[in-house]
Amino acid sequence: MRRSMTNPVMAVLAEARRQRAPLFARWCERERETFLPASPAAVARFARDHAGLGVERLWEAVAEVSRTHAALGLADPTAGAPVALAIDDVAGVSPPRSWPGGWKERFKALPHDLKLFIADHETKRERSLRRTQHALAHANKRLTQIQPAPGATEEDSTDEAASRHPDAGRPDRSDPHRD
Repeated sequence: MRRSMTNPVMAVLAEARRQRAPLFARWCERERETFLPASPAAVARFARDHAGLGVERLWEAVAEVSRTHAALGLADPTAGAPVALAIDDVAGVSPPRSWPGGWKERFKALPHDLKLFIADHETKRERSLRRTQHALAHANKRLTQIQPAPGATEEDSTDEAASRHPDAGRPDRSDPHRD
């Protein structure tokens, strides 16, 4: 029986090359998937399998797949809905609450970075809307404090104004031309 002898230097070099390879390439080798050209379904499965990496590292790995395909003139397997849905599952980006149902479904097919932009914009819009509503409520409250009650007479409102501003009903004694 003859045993094949592996050169230890070659084994170390092969392992180093394997570790330097993009994460997706190593995953393809392990899962017996085609690295180039990759299918959108394979990239989506890769994204789901590597959910534990976190969305930032996973997004970088998927972007590397996209760059590799673009550099070789191949179709981008990351641009379709399967990859976007898989990354959304990991990231937890949900469609804006203010959007109608049909648009929410279309939101799911957008690229991840566009979804993040829209979600951030929607959060800022909602925050601004809440601030505006709060300011309006505060202004309405102040207005009701300033306006006289519906059955009040002119004297009542003058007395009320004088009670709030002690100098409101008195003549100005600092005026030298007063009669």
